[in-house]
Amino acid sequence: MRISSKISLVVPMRNEEASLVALLESVREQTFPPDEIILVDGGSTDGTLALARRLADEDARIHVIEAGEATPGRGRNVGIAAAAHELVALTDAGITLDTTWLERLARVIEDDPAVEVVYGNFEPVADTLFVRCAALAYGAHKQARPGGHMRGPSTASMMLRREVWRKLSGFPDLRASEDLIFMKKIERGAFRVGWAPGATVWWQMQPDLIRTFRKFVLYSKYNVWAGRQADWHYSAALKYAVALLFIVLAIFHSPWWLLAVAAGFAARIGRSIWRRREGRGVLWALNPVQFACVGVILLTIDMATFVGWAQALWKRSENRASAQATIR
Repeated sequence: MRISSKISLVVPMRNEEASLVALLESVREQTFPPDEIILVDGGSTDGTLALARRLADEDARIHVIEAGEATPGRGRNVGIAAAAHELVALTDAGITLDTTWLERLARVIEDDPAVEVVYGNFEPVADTLFVRCAALAYGAHKQARPGGHMRGPSTASMMLRREVWRKLSGFPDLRASEDLIFMKKIERGAFRVGWAPGATVWWQMQPDLIRTFRKFVLYSKYNVWAGRQADWHYSAALKYAVALLFIVLAIFHSPWWLLAVAAGFAARIGRSIWRRREGRGVLWALNPVQFACVGVILLTIDMATFVGWAQALWKRSENRASAQATIR
């Protein structure tokens, strides 16, 4: 059945000169292309803006908006406000789209006009050992949804009616966690949600430990400023408090208590891998190189969590008030 909906695609971007062409090529290859493509630049310091303008000269559907030093949340708000159509698809720069992505999202609303929000799937581009291990350490695991198993929800693979965005007063103006806060508002608002497991985007994860550390420091800091420590930070602190207890016992009673720390961490690594194994067996899960790599990444994320937490508390006064104001 032919899809009749007109759709605006909104993409916030910042310093994406290296990835923008690949994203727009995947947009052009869509079996059901968007009617307009809105690129919102959040203060790029590389050649992103100039490249986006050149690409806009070649494709009349592309509109480039300069939003100043905009966070991803504000960038999405600027783009959605400027959209010409009521149905708005969202993805992020640094991502490529499966050719049927937009068609599959739109089909859910075409088949059920009562649906207000549609979430698609996202997959990591696991092209190196490090990225494969990163996906096992912190990538979202697939869950059963109507129509199949998928990762998500994610604002990198979604479509919504603009009225939903209006009712929720848009995305929080934050550098990180704005997507989680917005999706939580959708959940609390009891909007009609549809799922499109086949609507897949391909997500480039951080390629090394240093960038992973920096990214999670940022996530951690903004989560604290938004008052969301219960989602992540408290459980991390509890793990290390328990480990510290066993270390104290090892110092003052017997070194054998350290085995409990090692066993606990090994169990954590194993659980992380097993949840994301996607049907692969025990021998695959116990690969020692993979097991060790996942462990190093988990420790890096833990360190970043506490560093970001400390930074957030150090600069708490003005930033916490600002973050809290944006999520109300």
